[in-house]
Order: sequence, then C-alpha cells, then structure tokens
Amino acid sequence: MCASGGVTRSTLRQQIADALRDEVLAGRLPPGREFTVKQIAEQYGVSATPVREALFDLSAQGLLASDQHRGFQVREFTVADYRSMVEARSLVVEGIFRSPGDQVATRDDAMASIRRRAAEAVRAAKGGDLDVLIGYDLRFWRELGAFVMNPYISDFLTKLRVQAWVFAVHRLRGDEDNGNWLWFGHEELVEAIARGDRDQVHATMRSYYAHALAWADRLAEEEARDRAPAAQPAPEETPA
Repeated sequence: MCASGGVTRSTLRQQIADALRDEVLAGRLPPGREFTVKQIAEQYGVSATPVREALFDLSAQGLLASDQHRGFQVREFTVADYRSMVEARSLVVEGIFRSPGDQVATRDDAMASIRRRAAEAVRAAKGGDLDVLIGYDLRFWRELGAFVMNPYISDFLTKLRVQAWVFAVHRLRGDEDNGNWLWFGHEELVEAIARGDRDQVHATMRSYYAHALAWADRLAEEEARDRAPAAQPAPEETPA
C-alpha cells in the first residue's frame, strides 16, 4: 500500500484501517497482539500520520486498545463481553421491530443484493469457511442496517457485529466442532423482513440470540475447566 497518484491522506487512512480490520477478523492479528505506529507505517510503506489516525479510528470502534507507552493492542473480548454484545443487539433489534411505526424501510432495489449476501453467508456457514463467512456476514448486516431509519442505530449494530467477530474468530478457528456454532438463518431473516412479518423477524432473531448465548455458555464452561486446579495425586502410604 502506498500513497501515490490521487490517493489522499483521508483515503489512505481508511485503507489502512480497513486492512488492519481485515487482519484482525482473519485472525492474523490475534487478541493481545501489540504493535506501534512505526511498525505499521513501515509494514505498509507510508508515513506515520495516516497510520496513527487509522489506529485511533479502530480504537474508537472498540477493536484496539491504546496505551501511551506501549502503543496499540488488539482488544481481548471476554465471554462476558460477548454476552453483553448479544444482549445489546437483541434489545435494539427488538425495539426496532416492536412498534408498527416506520422504523424500517425496505427497498426492492436493495433486496436482491441482500439476498445474494444471505445466500453466500449461509453457504459459507454450512461449509465452515470462516474467511468467506465473515466477509459476507458483515456485508449482509451492513446492507440490512441501511434499512433502519436511524443511522446511529445502524452504525451501532454494525460496530457490535464486527466486535462479535473479533471475539469469535480465533475461538472458532481452534474448535474442530465449529460448524455447530455457526448461524445460518440469514435467508430466513431477510425474507421475513421483506414480507414485513414482524413476528417471524422476532422469532428468527430470538433463535439467533439463543444460539449465540448457548455457545457463550459452552465457552464459559471450558474456561472454568481450564482454570480449575489439577487434581493432586493421593500421597503414597508409607509401609509400616
């Protein structure tokens, strides 16, 4: 990546932020990984200013933690954090679809694209292809969020979805049974929204949140077992 031609500093800043976000979501920058502005600037062959701005942007999105002396670190989300993300998304989406007011405005011209995203996300989820799934899943939710008539809500939901993937990706990659914990209700959800079927939207989302919380429970149990002290062998009896 280089700042050449008509690339502005603002564009470069966004390119660097997008590239680093992709690295985190792919698991190539794992939670806890530390780096400095200088290291990233050297990696991409650019000046420090757009890198610093990009890193602060990612910090504002909750993906990085910054320290005045140690630089930046990929944020480590806990199971409790993940549960809170799921709960927050649930409350917001429930609120959007609770009242008959015009809080969601679907457009026929956008539905075709969202249906394609949904189909690709489901295909990737069923195949256990995380790299493809994450990309399509984020695009699906981002485009779906554009129907929400409040841009602040849409941005909030997108931010939570990205953070949820940061939490999940390295855990899923290390789980041979990860196929059982990938959600693939995208198509069901988008069709319910297209029909204006609020009850089905609620039912689909409740199923999704129950699925996510069941996985969180499993992770919490595994972490508890890992923290438990190993059983000590019984002392050998001394012969009389």
